[in-house]
Formats: sequence, C-alpha cells, structure tokens
Amino acid sequence: MYNRRAILGLFVSSLALISASRASAVSKAPALRGALDASSLPKGSLQAMIDEAARSGTPLYLPPGTYRAANLALPDGTRIAGVSGASRILHRGSVNSAAGAARIELSSIFIESDGGTGDELNGGMVQLTGISALSIDDCEFRGGAKHGLRLEGCAGRVERSRFSGAGQAGIFAVNSTGLTIDGNTVSDCGNGGILVHRYDKGEDNSVVTGNRISRIRADDGGTGENGNGINVFRAGGVMITNNHISDCAFTAVRANSGDNVQISNNQCLRSGETAIYVEFAFQGAVVSGNLVDGAANGISIANFNEGGRLVSVTGNVVRNLTLKGPYKPDVAFGTGIAAEADTVISGNVIEGAPYWALQLGWGPYLRNLVVTGNVIRQSAVGCAVSVADGAGTAVIADNIFEAMKDGAVFGYAWEKKVSGDLTKSGGSAYPHLTVERNRIL
Repeated sequence: MYNRRAILGLFVSSLALISASRASAVSKAPALRGALDASSLPKGSLQAMIDEAARSGTPLYLPPGTYRAANLALPDGTRIAGVSGASRILHRGSVNSAAGAARIELSSIFIESDGGTGDELNGGMVQLTGISALSIDDCEFRGGAKHGLRLEGCAGRVERSRFSGAGQAGIFAVNSTGLTIDGNTVSDCGNGGILVHRYDKGEDNSVVTGNRISRIRADDGGTGENGNGINVFRAGGVMITNNHISDCAFTAVRANSGDNVQISNNQCLRSGETAIYVEFAFQGAVVSGNLVDGAANGISIANFNEGGRLVSVTGNVVRNLTLKGPYKPDVAFGTGIAAEADTVISGNVIEGAPYWALQLGWGPYLRNLVVTGNVIRQSAVGCAVSVADGAGTAVIADNIFEAMKDGAVFGYAWEKKVSGDLTKSGGSAYPHLTVERNRIL
C-alpha cells in the first residue's frame, strides 16, 4: 500500500526521468531534422559537405564553433543553417555562388573575413550572382577589404542580418530583379552602407526598409560618391522607407539617376553633407515624412540641367543645419530644402537653416515650383528664388516665416541677392513669380 505522499513522490520522479531522457535525445539530435550535421567535420572538408548537402537537397547544419575555409563555392540548392552568433566561418578569399545557382539559403551563420578578398573593384567577401530565390536571414558578415555582401542580378530577401567593418559597403546590390533588404544593421563601413546600383539606367524595383545604418565613412574621399548610408544609382522603382540612418560622412539617402524613387519616413541624423539627395538624370520622386536632424544641407532636388525633375517634397522636418561640410561648396552649406523643376514643396517644417531655408532654382534652372503651407523658423534667409534670365515659374504662397535673420523671400541671380523682400512687393517686379499670403512673424 502506498500513501498519497509516496504516490506523489513516484509521479515527480517519473516526470524527472522523462524530462532527462528527452533533454538527452535533443542534445544528441541535429538542430534541423534531416539535416547533414557538420559537428564531426574533418579539417578542410566544409566544401565537400556543402556540395553533398546541395546534391541531396538537404540543409547543412553548422553547430556552434569556428570553421576555417577558403574560396568556398555555393552550388544551386545550398541551404546552410547555424546557431545565431555562434556558428562562425572564418573565411579567406571570397565566398562565391557556383555557375547556374538559382536558390541559396543562409541562416544564422557568422562569416568573418580572414583576408584575401579579390582585387576586383566591386568585389565582396560573399559574392552571389543570378540567384532568383535568395534568402539570407539572421546572418552576420564582418570585415572584408571590399564589400561585405555583393549581389548581382538577384531576387529574394536579405533580412535581420548584421554587416560591419567592410572596406567598401556593407551591401552592394547591382542589377537586382526584385530584391528586398529588410531589417538589417549596417555599421562602421569604409565607403557606403547599402548600395542599389545598375550598370545601365533601368527598372530595379528593390525595397530597402527597416534597416539601421550608422557610422559610414568616406575613406576614398570625393564629393558624394562615397560616404552614403543608402545610395541608389541608375536604379528605377526603388522604395527606401522606415530606415534609421545616422552619422554618415556625406548623405543618409542619395538617389542618383533613378526614376520613380520613393524616400519616405526615414530618420536621418547627423549627416556630414546633404541628408537626402535626389540628383542628376531622374524623373519622378517622392520625398515624404522624413526627419532630418543635423546636416550641412537638408533635402536637395537637383540637376534640372541633366533632366532631374518631377518631385513631391511633403511633410518632412528639417532642423539643426550647419555651414560646415566635408568640402568647399560653390556657394555655401546650410540650406534646408532646395529644388529646381516641376516640384511641389508643401507641408514641411524647417528650423535652424543658417544660409537659406528654401532654395528655389539656380540661375535659369527653375520651372514650375509650387511652395505652399511650409513653416520656416529661425533661419537666415527664408526663401531664395532665382530671378536670373531664363528662370521659369514659381508660386510661393501661404507659408509662415518666423524669426528670419535677414528676411523672408528674396530674388537671386545665381548666388547674388538682387531684390528686397518680395513678401512686401508681392514679387510684382518679376512676372514669373507669384508671392502671396505669406505670414511674417
């Protein structure tokens, strides 16, 4: 006969034995059911296991530890998974996709450069080409003399991963075919954060969203080709949204010659030059809902002479600008929002622009600007609008100018001020301008 206490003791003991048995079984089993397990990997055979796993359609599991390798090739069907932050490949040279690879999946692995990255100008520590079903999730890429991750002609996702210490950019994606770069952290890179480029101007349709980018240098110098958090070049249809970008030597978001680019709801802090740039041969852009705090210039829509036009700049906050930049400019740094052609600038707030809060046109490069409903505070000149020969139409109406050091709206011929405050005269001396219903406080 057992009393209640004895029965309870037997029950608890049984549960403990079952729990221990299950824990022992789990500890001996691979992390992925059916995966090849590299825990007993002989020295130098990581490539052989990658090849075998791909041939058999099986994931390769890398248990925690450091695996040394050189010039790995990833065949079609490669699936490598590890333990986040603990499964480390110390790699010499470049990891490359094999010819014809269409599907590659990397998950929870840490790849660190052990030197020897190729001499190719845009080479990468990891180089993947023509991957139509790419998945990189929760991985870490550290170091490399060139780019951390170089993608060419790829579609798929790069997400929740960390990139640091690359000599060039953390991620360089060229000629993408529908790529999403989402939720990554990119920091401490030599010349760029995330680059979305094309060899020739065309549709790219990449989405860059939810990333944290910080401390991007411009080790190779220049006047804007380096030192950018996110850089779009010749790539059309790109969306750049909801990113947190700080401490870039030049620009938080720079779009060069890309049509139909959207730059929305980004946090842009302490940019060394212009925080948001849309420039050169582009048609169509939306710049909305961004916060710029700390930069030499806030937002610039430039190069009508190269075909740059057709933009909506709405709902942005630009503040705490400086006259100091990384090089000597043609005129001066310290401008809040600048635009040249076929652009609406509406509903923005600019505070603390030490040169011009608004710059409308440059010489004859002014056409069809509508500037309404903006709040301008504590700046030197509220609005500098071009009245040079050949300048086109601008409407400046229903804006609030408070605490302007020198005045609200002035006409400029290039960099030279040639008028009094046009809010007092209504711009009547310049038929191409409409200046009305602005309030000066």
